[in-house]
Amino acid sequence: MPIQSLTKSTKALDKSATVYSNDRLLETPEFQLPDGLVFNERMRMDGADLLNALPSSSVAVAFFDPQYRGILDKMSYGNEGESRSRARTRLPQMSEQTITSFITLINAALISSGHLFLWIDKFHLCTGFASWLEQTELEVVDMLTWHKGRIGMGYRTRRTSEYLIVLQRAPKRAKGVWTAHDIPDVWTEKVSRNDHTHAKPVKLQAKLIEAVSNPGDVVLDPAAGSFSVMQACKAVGRRFIGCDING
Repeated sequence: MPIQSLTKSTKALDKSATVYSNDRLLETPEFQLPDGLVFNERMRMDGADLLNALPSSSVAVAFFDPQYRGILDKMSYGNEGESRSRARTRLPQMSEQTITSFITLINAALISSGHLFLWIDKFHLCTGFASWLEQTELEVVDMLTWHKGRIGMGYRTRRTSEYLIVLQRAPKRAKGVWTAHDIPDVWTEKVSRNDHTHAKPVKLQAKLIEAVSNPGDVVLDPAAGSFSVMQACKAVGRRFIGCDING
């Protein structure tokens, strides 16, 4: 597989600069995609196959939105299969082992100090997800709450939000890497669910992509769903590489 040099080069940080500097000094190496993979397209394939094909330390940013099997196994709402649950239960479910494997592979694909934005449900947020990170260099550095602007399901309280965990591959740092300092940790954005039952907020994802990457950098999404990350990449001039098992 022909791959250009993946040597990482990081410019020296100006020690007098504030941590709120808008300069991003981290550089991403250039590389060639293996045969069969293309940028900025809706590829239909297993995300694990995509991750195994990518060069290591090649992408600046990744998003991952698992379809959590744990919710369906452990919460026992008692209404699976009814009209409001059918769209969800038709989606391929991911076991804990599968999620851990994906995150381990994403870690390998990220450059040093690169970011993974992990969409997580309330159940796993409360019960813990540290085991998913054990074989990685990823560390939690922040969290955002996406307020969807509408009320959803819930056996007790009704959901109006989803959660986004911000992870960074070692070495952990913000200075010279994260350039936007006006992103609130509670973000309100309505999205249409006409195309996908788990569509995500394009504007939020675009803002985060801009914060941690340079124009032309590669953004990865191995379980793309509605391909909202691809829309966000197009809006801010980044290259998207991603797929979904359903295309």
